[in-house]
Amino acid sequence: MKKLAIIILNWNGRRLLEQLLPIAVKHCISDECDLIVADNGSTDDSCEWVKRVCPEVKLLRFKENLGFAAGYNRAIAETRYPYTILLNSDVEVTPDWWRPMLRYMEEHPEVAALQPKIRSYYQRDMFEYAGAAGGYLDNLGYPYCRGRVFETVERDEGQYDGPAIDVAWASGAALMVRTEVYLDLGGLDAAFFAHMEEIDLCCRMIGAGWRVCAISDSMVYHMGGASLPKGNPKKTYLNFRNNLLLLHKNLPVGRGRKILFVRRLADTLAFLMFLAKGQWGDARAVLRAHSDFRRMRRDYTSHPSTDSLRKLPGADRSILIDHYLLRRK
Repeated sequence: MKKLAIIILNWNGRRLLEQLLPIAVKHCISDECDLIVADNGSTDDSCEWVKRVCPEVKLLRFKENLGFAAGYNRAIAETRYPYTILLNSDVEVTPDWWRPMLRYMEEHPEVAALQPKIRSYYQRDMFEYAGAAGGYLDNLGYPYCRGRVFETVERDEGQYDGPAIDVAWASGAALMVRTEVYLDLGGLDAAFFAHMEEIDLCCRMIGAGWRVCAISDSMVYHMGGASLPKGNPKKTYLNFRNNLLLLHKNLPVGRGRKILFVRRLADTLAFLMFLAKGQWGDARAVLRAHSDFRRMRRDYTSHPSTDSLRKLPGADRSILIDHYLLRRK
């Protein structure tokens, strides 16, 4: 068996496969790495296209759409390479992009997850929203990145280049994991459906004593918004709900109650802001997110005894205060 599997999860995605899979074939398949398309019960002809045009690619076919998290969990459980990269179907890879990642994981056995630098597919010198140069969580659990804070995204001018660093979370757009650790921790939480499931996974990895890192020697280009575009109320709903769920899951009970109380106040301000802007769908999404969180949290009865989130990179600041009050962009 080769060391590394790069797995692309597909569902009725022939257009993206036609555009990006031949590039992945060119820059991924080697004596150390296999490229796999895991198909989530597609009803288009994307699987037939893969077999005809890219026969070098290994193909896994599921009978139904298992969703993002469950689809990857099954694909990784069935393949079980020592290392796995979860690669979004809307990512364009670059020459030898995976080699620094594999080398770093082999040289650092304490690292469970790793991401490359992620730039925008459409604005090639800009960071991409979903991950940029590595993810942080602030002291209220709001995610942000080196290179992206809320809607403000930086130009990549090498400001984050250098040795790999520890981060709070690595982006699911191109997420490398130590397969055994991924499976031991239960993989991605399928209840999240989409958005922030990789942040939850990384929090669980760090809570279990592993490191999560970002590396600048590797780079990919991400289209972003392939599943849900920015401004879609469903995206707002998932981001708010899943952020609350990951805090509830990964904090001790007492600390979690305090943080979630403050979060309710902060999210109320977000709700009022959406109302003031006339974004009714987003305002309703915030209310529904909190309502569904109250119901879903009952399914999570196990909580850590120590607060590992307080020690995460970036957790020593409030990104709300920095961004909106101190005007740091």
